[in-house]
Amino acid sequence: MSASTSAEQAAPAPEPKAGRLRGAGYWVVILLGTLGLLMAINQTFNLKLLGFEPLGNAYLYYLIGIFLAAAYIAFPAWKGATGKVSWYDWPLAILALICAGYLGYHGLTMINYGWEFEAPTEATVLSGILLVLILEGVRRCGGWPLLFVALFFGTYPLYADSMPGFLWGNQYTLPEIIRAHVIGVESVIGIPMQVVAQLVIGFVVFGAALTATGGGEFFMQFATSLMGKSRGGPAKVSVLSSGIMGSLSGSVISNILTTGPITIPTMKKTGYPAHYAGAVEACASTGGTLMPPVMGAVAFIMASFLGVPYAEIMIAAFLPALLFYLALIFQVDIYAARRGLKGLPESEIPNLWETLKDGWPYLLALFMLIYMLLVMRLEAYAPYYATVVLLGISMFKRNHRLNLKRALAFMQDLTTSVANLVAILAGIGLVVGGLSYTGVAGAFSRELLLYADGSIPLMLIAGAVTSFVLGMGMTVSACYIFLSILLAPALVNAGLNPLASHLFILYWGMLSYITPPVSLAAITAAGVADAKAGRTGVYAMRLGGILFILPFLFVINPSLILQGEITKIITSAFTAITAIWLLSSAMEGYLYRIGVLGWPARILVLIAGGSLIYPELMTDLIGFGLVALIYVSSRFLNFPAVTVGGSR
Repeated sequence: MSASTSAEQAAPAPEPKAGRLRGAGYWVVILLGTLGLLMAINQTFNLKLLGFEPLGNAYLYYLIGIFLAAAYIAFPAWKGATGKVSWYDWPLAILALICAGYLGYHGLTMINYGWEFEAPTEATVLSGILLVLILEGVRRCGGWPLLFVALFFGTYPLYADSMPGFLWGNQYTLPEIIRAHVIGVESVIGIPMQVVAQLVIGFVVFGAALTATGGGEFFMQFATSLMGKSRGGPAKVSVLSSGIMGSLSGSVISNILTTGPITIPTMKKTGYPAHYAGAVEACASTGGTLMPPVMGAVAFIMASFLGVPYAEIMIAAFLPALLFYLALIFQVDIYAARRGLKGLPESEIPNLWETLKDGWPYLLALFMLIYMLLVMRLEAYAPYYATVVLLGISMFKRNHRLNLKRALAFMQDLTTSVANLVAILAGIGLVVGGLSYTGVAGAFSRELLLYADGSIPLMLIAGAVTSFVLGMGMTVSACYIFLSILLAPALVNAGLNPLASHLFILYWGMLSYITPPVSLAAITAAGVADAKAGRTGVYAMRLGGILFILPFLFVINPSLILQGEITKIITSAFTAITAIWLLSSAMEGYLYRIGVLGWPARILVLIAGGSLIYPELMTDLIGFGLVALIYVSSRFLNFPAVTVGGSR
């Protein structure tokens, strides 16, 4: 897992430059990461190492101090400051350690004596300094838009009593809001930070270990051995490998930068245009953050907000993510069929058995992780146990052994990933706290229900547009947390499935990765492909078009998130897969066993696919009836009778 598990970067990812982390900066980051990891393991397994047992809020403050300090060392204050750690980063890092260390040391005292409401002067001052440091961490790791959002909602209680209508809220003085944000339990150390401390760090460890021991290379070879020989094979390899790696890392940008330099040139070599190859990689990497088992920090936050085990989120997210990847496979295959593109030559296809024989430890660790999550329900322990198994087995395989160089790379990757998460989510806590302390969140939800006047389609459209717009300037976690407080209660109160409502917000927040004007995933992939960013973004939006439809499908029909009767689930899955195939065929203008479609036939196929989207008997009959009509009467409707590029 080579960047954050958060799937976070909605602004250009603040990747630490290799030249920056060297010398003292490099070793300090390694030391801080090691200390933070040991503390997380000690807390999770209650080991009481050296008699150290930081409980509750003390543990959270210590983690914030350690990883916020690491963020100041690893991530530059501005783009030009990448040559080395700047002189001003050191005192800022030390100050973060001092402020958070003080609060952690007095963690139990602040609870017993209610420091949130009245605290010693030095506690308020140090809390204010830590708050400023957190905001700067948000700017470095999340970008200016996220800083403005955190600053606006973080300071909202200062002027909430001057706001009109439902925007009116309780007013706080400056010292009161500083204490509420930093010492209170609903802001900086609220649910987002608690989820990172209790769950996410373990999954970052697992992903980093997978990468350090060569897991990325194995999954690439595995995908190539399965699909590389088929027509358009390189594109299918990109979809499969990026989906697997993205599901384990949860990071869109790092996934593109990891797998893209391999998959994109291969696609171009077999005939895919540069912009199309970049679009495929962008969509596949984006979808990885929606695919279980890991998905990203936002999935764990969702489980915490909903009060359900993470396993339920995994199960619910599985079929929609599978449908998205099927849509990608259909489109790249149809594209290859229409243009006669071939797969990779036999000499470049690794032997499947040899690949599995060499890489079985990765599959074993992955299956063990899934088993412990779904069956044993050990969310906090599962990634650590899976990591121990992976590292233990890899020690007996020379090519995958975690030597000193790989171990240091593992710790650097782990530290920068968690530092990025902590810096961003500590800032997002200000949004949660500002809305919570003023009471505006509940008022907004009530107003939305009132204005929608019970119209669920109107509420869903409003939610989709809001999620999409916020996704342009905020990280996915920030967008989700914000809307889960404001919008999700309204959707649930309107009678929609709670889990489907939260997934709806998550999916629409992700769309900005592949949709212009932002389309960060497409821009990153275009850079790798040496293609025009705008054109790559347009094709990425076209390839990922199913993401615009899927959220509405599973909100209207919860059987697509595997809830309800098994017969309804099977029927819904079958019709959804058929609809996706038909819509892909209509977009590419090619239908299996018929060939290239003219516009009249293409429109019929589009209508058939659209009919099957809505889960009603009548629409299903119309859709399947049109499909039968198209195939039976193809020769009479003057459809081309030849298939271009060979049979399926």
